[in-house]
This record gives sequence, structure tokens and C-alpha cells, in this order.
Amino acid sequence: MGFPHQHDDLEINLVTEGGTMLYLFGGTPVEIGPGSLAVFWAAVPHQLVANSATSVHWLHVPFTTFLSWRLPDTLVRRLLSGAPLVSAPSAVLPTDPVTFAQWADDLATDQRERHRIALLEIEARVRRLALTSMGEPVPQYTGGEPALQHVIAMVRHIAEHFREPLTSADIAGAAHLHPNYAMAQFRKVVRTTMVEYLTKHRLAEARRLLIITDLPINDIASTVGFGSVSRFYSVFTSACGTSPAKFRREYSRHRTAEFC
Repeated sequence: MGFPHQHDDLEINLVTEGGTMLYLFGGTPVEIGPGSLAVFWAAVPHQLVANSATSVHWLHVPFTTFLSWRLPDTLVRRLLSGAPLVSAPSAVLPTDPVTFAQWADDLATDQRERHRIALLEIEARVRRLALTSMGEPVPQYTGGEPALQHVIAMVRHIAEHFREPLTSADIAGAAHLHPNYAMAQFRKVVRTTMVEYLTKHRLAEARRLLIITDLPINDIASTVGFGSVSRFYSVFTSACGTSPAKFRREYSRHRTAEFC
């Protein structure tokens, strides 16, 4: 995964063999080790920056389907806030690898009943994961590679302060680096600029607020850090393929409750 990216799905990863996958997930480095199952809202910027796993299952669930499941409010809040749900290997079921392969077969067909069965089973698996993993902390990266540690400090600063006016110097200061050197290190690891990464964070929060609140769109634009409403509309429409208003209408009928 050469660049941080976003998509409006629920993403589920299962590592079955080999080593770990290291994500930069929002402002947090997250390691998903062998035998671990991870669930997260993929609208949050995420990037696989290191991978020694040799067998991984990836599953994307449409966000409207996720909302229609009416999952427990605490689980929905956690995922929409950007905190992934990652199981300990002990919480993974022995049947998971076979089950994931079966879902892939079912979803690859044009048989609606097999699609329906697979989605019911996926929903049940997410619910079961939440029962065992909701109280577990997100596994943190503890490696010491200097360039990655610098970038981790910068992406964490972006995640914590993206609602505020931010400059490259502000972000570089979080890693105690000169702005020019910081920008080079950031691009080397993340493969994009600080400004582009900052924009992705603002868009993720805008999507969340459009889905779970009734805040006016103008207020959302200022809340997430865009300097002008016209700039927000332009960037959102370009990145999401639809306007903020249409995005909100698309998901409004799938809302499970008022989360905020």
C-alpha cells in the first residue's frame, strides 16, 4: 500500500500466516500480528507501511450495510471515532481462515442467497469479536526505526490537531525536525505530502459528522478545519465523488441512532 487511502467501507483483516502488518492508522501505528483479526472504518486514513505477513484475508463491507446491522452503540462509536478493533490471537476462532475463504466464494457468485448468508455470518463475526475485544487496547508499534518514529510523531500530531490551522512547521515541530527535512521524511515513509495527509483527516471527520449528526454543512466545514465552505465543498466532492449534502442523504436512512 504505497499511499494512505480512504474508502467508505468497514474493513476486516485476518492475518493467518507469517509476521505482522504495520499500519499507520490515523495518528496511530497499529501492528496486526499472526492470528489477529482487525476491524476498522476505512474512511480514516490508513496505510500499510511494513508487512511480513505471508497470508492475509481482506474483507470490505459496504458502509450502508454496516449501519443497517444496528450494532451496539459503543461499538459503532468506537469504529466511527477512528479506533480499530483488534483481537488478540487467542480470540480468533479456529474456523476463521476457512470461513473467510467461504465468504470470498459466496460473495464472488451472482447468487443473492449466498450473498445474504455471507453477510449474516460476517455481521455475527463482528458482533462476536466485539464481545471479546472491546476492552482491549489497540496494539502499539514499539520499533525503533528513526524515520518511522519521526513520521509517527507527525501523523499523531495531525490526528490530534487537524481541526486547527496547521502549517508544515507546526507538524515538523512535533518531531523536533526542520520543516524541509520533516517534509522529505514524511514523503519518504507516507508517500504523500503533509498537506494531503492533513486533508484526508479532515475529510474523514467530515464524513463522520455528516453521518452521525445534523450539524449544518457550513458548521461541519469549519469544525473539521477547512478555512472556507467553498474550499470544503470542492475538496469533498473531488475526493468522495459526491457533494456533502448528497453524501448525507445517502446514509441518513441507514443511521441506527443519534451517536453524538
